[in-house]
Amino acid sequence: MTSKAVQERYKRLKEAINHYRRLYHVYDKEEISQAALDSLKHELSELEKQYPAIIAPDSPSQRVAGAPLPSFKKVRHKVVQWSFNDAFTPEEIREFDARVKRQLALRSFSEAGPEYVCELKIDGLKIVLEYEKGLLKTAATRGDGVVGEDVTNNIRTIESVPLSLTRPIDIVVEGEVWMSSENLKKLNALRQAQGEASFANPRNAAAGGIRQLDPRLAAKRKLDIFIYDVAQTSERFPPTQIEELEYLRELGFKVNPHHALAKTIEEVIRYWEEWKSKGRHQGYWIDGIVVKINERKYEEALGYTGKAPRFAIAFKFPAEQVTTVVEDIVLQIGRTGVLTPVAHLAPVSVAGSIVSRATLHNEDEIKRLDVRVGDTVVLQKAGDVIPDIVRVLAEMRTGKEKSYKFPTHVPACGGDGAIERIPGQAAWRCVNKNSYPQFKRKLYHFVGKHCFDIDGMGPKIIDALLDNELISSYGDIFTLKRGDLLALPRFAEKSVDNLLSSIEKARTVELPRLINAISIPHVGEETAYLLAENFKTLDELKGAGKESLEKIDGVGDIMADAIIAWLADKENKKNLRHLLAHVTVKSSVGLPATGSKLAGLSFVLTGTLSKMSRDEAKEKIRALGGGVSSSVSKATDYVVAGEAPGSKYDEARRLGVSVLTEAELLKLLAVK
Repeated sequence: MTSKAVQERYKRLKEAINHYRRLYHVYDKEEISQAALDSLKHELSELEKQYPAIIAPDSPSQRVAGAPLPSFKKVRHKVVQWSFNDAFTPEEIREFDARVKRQLALRSFSEAGPEYVCELKIDGLKIVLEYEKGLLKTAATRGDGVVGEDVTNNIRTIESVPLSLTRPIDIVVEGEVWMSSENLKKLNALRQAQGEASFANPRNAAAGGIRQLDPRLAAKRKLDIFIYDVAQTSERFPPTQIEELEYLRELGFKVNPHHALAKTIEEVIRYWEEWKSKGRHQGYWIDGIVVKINERKYEEALGYTGKAPRFAIAFKFPAEQVTTVVEDIVLQIGRTGVLTPVAHLAPVSVAGSIVSRATLHNEDEIKRLDVRVGDTVVLQKAGDVIPDIVRVLAEMRTGKEKSYKFPTHVPACGGDGAIERIPGQAAWRCVNKNSYPQFKRKLYHFVGKHCFDIDGMGPKIIDALLDNELISSYGDIFTLKRGDLLALPRFAEKSVDNLLSSIEKARTVELPRLINAISIPHVGEETAYLLAENFKTLDELKGAGKESLEKIDGVGDIMADAIIAWLADKENKKNLRHLLAHVTVKSSVGLPATGSKLAGLSFVLTGTLSKMSRDEAKEKIRALGGGVSSSVSKATDYVVAGEAPGSKYDEARRLGVSVLTEAELLKLLAVK
């Protein structure tokens, strides 16, 4: 017998998946992303593997989703339409390969094999086309796998669908209708101008076009199609999948050109890795690859389970959205004393890495999401964006979840542990501005890559120096002697020499790095560069008034007050004097001459770049006179979108800011 908790979790998962699948397949509504839905389905599948007795007849794993809409004529498929099982990791695809080989061995296939064909998994709407004597007879949606919806008149509006074939044969083929990213942009711009809601993705737009009752409206969507499979034919079936794709092309069907033959499962994984990095650069969205056995004799021998073919599988790309459970919410003290609520999560893989924590930002965000300890949540990670909870699945609640309330005292703040909400903001902070945890984080930041960049002085070294009372301020780092460090546990002579060499190298620092390093509230790397460009020396910055600070684009009222207050504080002045006694500041920092290639242009970078790091890109932009900002505004000239761009990309589109690909940036920088 399984525990009540397992049964309750299974019930909730089953109900939620059926709900979201019905919305998605029948009504073209996507309340959660397909990646998040895949995560729920994966958890349910794992529960069923662990507790086989729990499997219910109406489990989402036991049938193909969806039912036809009543407003369309129903069509019974001549060949039952299956859906693929999913793999999400190289380990799972290797398990699929091992399973295939075991099953073939049981069926007395002893020769070497099989080979696999890798095809791109287009994020669109599946369509089944039937031809009689070479002429298009019927086009139907997949529906529940047995009965679909007759959408022939709408499919006929797609120019890439042949109305007649190159030979007068009877055939049933399967394919994917899709909308290009460019057409989606145009469609959404038109809908926004008409006061209508935008489509979240091309799949929804394509599905909506196919389900228009008026074919003229469908034609305006400018949809496209790829055909990838023969379900039935009056001719001899091609003996391999590779030959089947060529057979389809010969008949006049549009076939995606990016398929490949893989002789081993490791070649399949390499193909997956290649297309995982290419992402959506083909003009259509791809959410994974489909892996099929190449040899038809093996396909026929393996057959199907109750839901899916045994000879093929969908190998999904790492999800940017998954579901997981909030196990706790704790407060983390930042270097400026701001308290950030952090959700501790049941570990889950998202965008290729295991995540067990996610920021909840502030009290208002917790209230907006209504996130509680014990909740099942949708977690998102895109490009460089840290894990973020974007939605609570309230229907998964059991009643045992606990709401979170900010405490009145946090012992780690030091003193009496009092905390306060910052006036006019959603953030809370320690009343005591000099607590030990804050100071440690300030030191971690000070020695970091974007500040003094002291190689080898990580958090563990800082902790050891503090614990042994060798440092109590920034400047003390530059007074460390060889004997001080050798006296510390586990410090060898070579590591001490390397660390002292790094400290010596850091004695000369550029002005923006110094400004960033000293932890002025609200001042990060990009603002530090802005300040250094407008005030050429530290003395100029010290003498700046509020009016001159606010003239800088990107420096507002709150930030100006914070800069002036920090520089006026007696303790900060003392620590800064001590630091400057040991370092040399390169004071001549600013924009290159106005004739420089990118002079006066403002850039924002988002997503992952493949040809260079983001830091390298920033340096090259600044070297050519451009500025780099951390946020998108109407004053931004270009947003550079790498792989898996985050919300900055969406904001650029909303504001009409020009978006550059990495290749376009490289051309602008003239980098080969």
